[in-house]
Amino acid sequence: MKPMNEYLTELERCCRENDIIDRRLYDEYDINQGLRDEKGNGVLTGLTNISLIKSYEVKNGAKEPCDGELWYRGYRVEDLIGSLEQDELGYERIAYLLLMGELPDEKQYTEFRSAIGTLMALPTNFTRDVIMKAPTDDIMNTMTRSILTLASYDWDLKNTSLENNIRQCLQLISQFPTLAVYAYNAYNHYQNLESMYIHYPDPDLSPAENILTMLRPDKKYTKTEAKVLDTALILHMEHGGGNNSTFTTRVVTSSGSDTYSTMAAAMCSLKGPKHGGANIKVMDMMADISENVRDPEDDEELAAYLEKILDKETFDRRGLIYGMGHAVYTLSDPRERVLKGYVKQLAAEKGRMNEFRLYEQTEKIAPQLIMDRKHNRGVCPNVDFYSGFVYDMLGIPKELYTAIFAVARIVGWSAHRIEEMVCTDKIIRPAYMSVMKKKEGYV
Repeated sequence: MKPMNEYLTELERCCRENDIIDRRLYDEYDINQGLRDEKGNGVLTGLTNISLIKSYEVKNGAKEPCDGELWYRGYRVEDLIGSLEQDELGYERIAYLLLMGELPDEKQYTEFRSAIGTLMALPTNFTRDVIMKAPTDDIMNTMTRSILTLASYDWDLKNTSLENNIRQCLQLISQFPTLAVYAYNAYNHYQNLESMYIHYPDPDLSPAENILTMLRPDKKYTKTEAKVLDTALILHMEHGGGNNSTFTTRVVTSSGSDTYSTMAAAMCSLKGPKHGGANIKVMDMMADISENVRDPEDDEELAAYLEKILDKETFDRRGLIYGMGHAVYTLSDPRERVLKGYVKQLAAEKGRMNEFRLYEQTEKIAPQLIMDRKHNRGVCPNVDFYSGFVYDMLGIPKELYTAIFAVARIVGWSAHRIEEMVCTDKIIRPAYMSVMKKKEGYV
């Protein structure tokens, strides 16, 4: 038999030759690749009452780009965050809003926080028997394995009632911070040979506070740190039904699958670098810029280096300025606008204002360079442009960046799962047209 590498090369050649489809056929049959039309707009596949994303206005029958807006259950996300007291953490309050469709009164808020706290604990010996087995730097994979294993510990797994599914969603929302941090701690100990400490989550603390507590040996954090992380989690909670992982949640839910399998599928979608891993690329790019631009405050020098990135002459040679542009937003990403103010506050506390100014200058220069090249009417920084910088200042390792995204987005996934169960009873099944050529004479 051939060596395995030669055999696999031969199989790859067969796949490339036999799976290729003439690109002209997509135009001939009006196929919307990626469920997007020729202008990049998402094909309408459903209705939702959970959130609204606005990126354009219709004027005189034509679409005009506008400042981006993100609404949760009828409220602008900026207003929700702005309504909180200076040091108040709003994760649970806004999670309730997304899940239940209305802001909680104080009694509902207290009961919701109590429910989250009650469901927070992992099963006995779960950390030892599951999370610490086969640790890896791919924290999303470790979390996904843990989510599927949690199904084995569910005493009411086969109960498909809405009430039971809500209970399972609340349980996973409360356990996600622990699953993420413990997965990293296991990897850091067994593969990086560092000391391992397991701090139990505190049901009286918010998810942001628990993440910082469980991640740090001394369990200490400042009010500013907790506030900034809480804000980042709120901004990442939900982003419409059409993003890849939320649509995955809808698709798997529509098949009748259980909550654990559904959330595991959403995790597999989110971990893709085209979806949840963008902030890591931003961090790597900004480090490269910092090393190669002598004076970050020299606009001409910075612009010249950004031109080299776009020309595929440097960094990863893909011609992309990461963190710039968005599939929906054009003139501005409301999440980025909100987060930036908190980033500046944290950078001042951490003594990292020089790095913040480099981000600011890049944010100012890069969009115009991209628009000049692509003749685009609108390019703006997205929320991932600053989120990696935030996590770095908080001492959160890169391996956890996408996992922190999941800790936030599990709320949106749960809201869409519940809405799918309430509103529809039909499996999602889009059509694919076959262009297969029939063959004769099989031997």
